[in-house]
Amino acid sequence: MTDIAPPRSTTGDTLPGFFFALSAYLLWGVLPLYMKALAHIPPVEVIAHRVLWSVPVAGAVLIATGRTADLVRALRTPRMMAMAAVTSALVSVNWGIYVWAIGSGHALDTALGYYINPLFSIFLGAVLLRERLAPAQWIAIGLAAIAVAILTWEAGRLPVVALGLTLTWGSYAFCKKWLPIGPNQGFMLEVLLLTPPALAYAVWLYRNGAGHFMEGVAVDTWMLVGCGLVTAVPLMLYANGAKLLRLSTIAIMQYIAPTMIFLTAVFVFEEPFGTSRAIAFSLIWTALIVYSWSMLRQARRRRG
Repeated sequence: MTDIAPPRSTTGDTLPGFFFALSAYLLWGVLPLYMKALAHIPPVEVIAHRVLWSVPVAGAVLIATGRTADLVRALRTPRMMAMAAVTSALVSVNWGIYVWAIGSGHALDTALGYYINPLFSIFLGAVLLRERLAPAQWIAIGLAAIAVAILTWEAGRLPVVALGLTLTWGSYAFCKKWLPIGPNQGFMLEVLLLTPPALAYAVWLYRNGAGHFMEGVAVDTWMLVGCGLVTAVPLMLYANGAKLLRLSTIAIMQYIAPTMIFLTAVFVFEEPFGTSRAIAFSLIWTALIVYSWSMLRQARRRRG
């Protein structure tokens, strides 16, 4: 899903930046269709190939943009490597939850998780960074908490998938904010750190005849290879678009992907959407409207 750190604010929006970001969010929006086609493959195997085939894609981008020196410096900096190890662990868990959820009929929960994520991010800022929130932002967080409570009461348990995605991606974005390296280079560093265990697992599967890569159906092999493109390309597009758009613009656009996931879950995957979910999602959408309105007001005041 969405990129790894809050984008840098610019003095204004640009058309190339808009199309970069829009392309990223549209690709993230249709990603459930791709992952659903891989539902018969264990999530851990899918994650391993997401990592392995992201390396050549990310590497090609760094070579084309002439940013390989930044990556070399990062590899020689123990503190940066430690920080990247944390972010890579968080993103791998997030990917694992997402892939499992889509394949197991919980796409609605993934949409809910990514809807809640921006509200969780501002909550983290208030708790960990002592950022002052406007009353409207606290109202938005409260509405999201009520929505989670309704789903918990209805199901008799916490909405684990939605909260798992929110917690892992929100924590990932928070930690990524402090990683002193560009987003493209940071992504490459993360997948490099994840490559040894991913490669070891893929080799183990192949040697034991338990994997799907180059075993039996050719389409499985090509779709696993394609995991690198569907993982790396949206992240790279977003990273470039974020530099050319204002923070407020990106914040509004981030709802494109979960909305597409929601529509796919209901109308394509035909997941059940009962009364409790309808109430919960209505509360979340109201919270996001309140949050966005407050954020845009603050942005106008700062420009004024």
